[in-house]
Amino acid sequence: MDENETLTQELCDESELKEGEMREFEVGGHPILLVKSNGAFSAVGSKCTHYGAPLSKGVLAGERVRCPWHGACFNIKTGDIEEYPGLDSLPCFKVTVQNGKVCIVASKKALESVKRVKSMSSRCAADRSTVAIIGTGPAALVCAETLRQEGYTGRIVMVTREKHVPYDRTKLSKVMNAKATDIYLRRPEFFLAHGIEVWTEKEVVSVNADGAKIQFKDGSLLQYSQLLVATGSRPRAPQCPGATLKNVFLLRTPEDANAISEAAVGRSVVIMGTSFIGMEVAAFLSDKASSVSVIGRSEVPFQAVLGRQIGEVAMKLLQERGVTFHMGTEARELRGDNGQVKEVVFRNGSHVPADVVVAGIGVSPVSRFLKGSKVAVDSTGAVYVDQYMRSSVPNIFAAGDVVSFPLAMMEGRRANVGHWQMAHSHGRIAALNMLSKQVPVNSVPFFWTSLLGKSIRYAGFGEGYTQIVVKGSLEEFKFLAFYIKDDFVVAVSSMNFDPMVSQVADVMLSGRRITKEEVLPEDFMSLITRRTQDTATC
Repeated sequence: MDENETLTQELCDESELKEGEMREFEVGGHPILLVKSNGAFSAVGSKCTHYGAPLSKGVLAGERVRCPWHGACFNIKTGDIEEYPGLDSLPCFKVTVQNGKVCIVASKKALESVKRVKSMSSRCAADRSTVAIIGTGPAALVCAETLRQEGYTGRIVMVTREKHVPYDRTKLSKVMNAKATDIYLRRPEFFLAHGIEVWTEKEVVSVNADGAKIQFKDGSLLQYSQLLVATGSRPRAPQCPGATLKNVFLLRTPEDANAISEAAVGRSVVIMGTSFIGMEVAAFLSDKASSVSVIGRSEVPFQAVLGRQIGEVAMKLLQERGVTFHMGTEARELRGDNGQVKEVVFRNGSHVPADVVVAGIGVSPVSRFLKGSKVAVDSTGAVYVDQYMRSSVPNIFAAGDVVSFPLAMMEGRRANVGHWQMAHSHGRIAALNMLSKQVPVNSVPFFWTSLLGKSIRYAGFGEGYTQIVVKGSLEEFKFLAFYIKDDFVVAVSSMNFDPMVSQVADVMLSGRRITKEEVLPEDFMSLITRRTQDTATC
């Protein structure tokens, strides 16, 4: 069969699919997703373009299907990606109904495509404008791609102090020995094809907002028409004595991940802090290092965000793999021999051997280069932006981990949300508003962590929660936790309870609120399902 030759195949009787049902079919040896919504049939690719989750197990709300794993959303009529994470859209197929039979019409090429890049405009020399983007994370990349998808023909320049084109930073702590090129989000030739310049190993030292210029460490300048600051955050370095000893690591780049992975084999590893990154590092190294110890101020990992009960589950998983925890304390000193770290001394004077130390004690926004630029930042260094991702200076936008922005689900209360998914969303909104589309940011925070083959999903914004309602079994690693504040659900987390976190995220996105009383009964799942279906009519 020629790749452009079309194939017509009968899928099912019209009556076989109920309203709101999704079902996977095989066509020409490839899976597709058939959906019935509002009485009409549509067909798209069956796998999420992010990490390949089966969308038939996801959540259908109106004309959108949400991935059960990480919350990405796709339009069932066009296949276009409408919520993140991920970059690509789904292939979309023609569906016909004849004599009560549902049929699909598709080319071999379309069936073989698991993902689709939206069409983009080309660079036009006659357009003398320049969009400069500082950073190459997801906010930066989505901004650049959205500009081209929306018809922008001017110059786009992305700059980074690193050696690489944009890569999947979430994998640095999960697959620490991965080659940088294996986790690139786009191949270098992609940027050439779409007229997007990527300047690597180029460090920004200042921004002249009045003159619309960026100055680099090497003394060169870049004039811009509009600027996006998407520099993310950097890990905080330990402040205790011995922090500069050899084999004391921060994790920020592929080079950092590779160096930690290599140095840890057969050695004693100590992880400072119980952050998500720190626990993922502990999980990855648990069967490679001779020992892994974790130091944390809280009673259990993730306590502030996920609560004590969920933290205990994570701790149990890691303890079963031989990870030792020293909680309710912190490092007082790192001691070494010949410049090489050898042990970590705790606040109470006790100590553990350490050939390798990894610090995961928080992050800070990368914004120091904005000093003197008139771009307003808060006390942490986060850039103030409005709902359109605009900073306090005209033509300067900011997105991702580096910003403080009004969170729609919290009625516009400001937040700094360091999630991979949210950075994608910020990048899109910034691009649309650079093009004067006046589209506000409206996305529900969604993140995940993976520990030893088990994933915890989370959606919402649970800061200040006062109660947790847990469903399922923590002991069996199958649970759903609702975080309550002022008698309303403000966040949800789960393990082996898909697609409930995605369902709750859809309800939150619609603006509808879930009360504490609604999640207390045993049949709470049917309530959430009804709420999700209701969002389709909002």
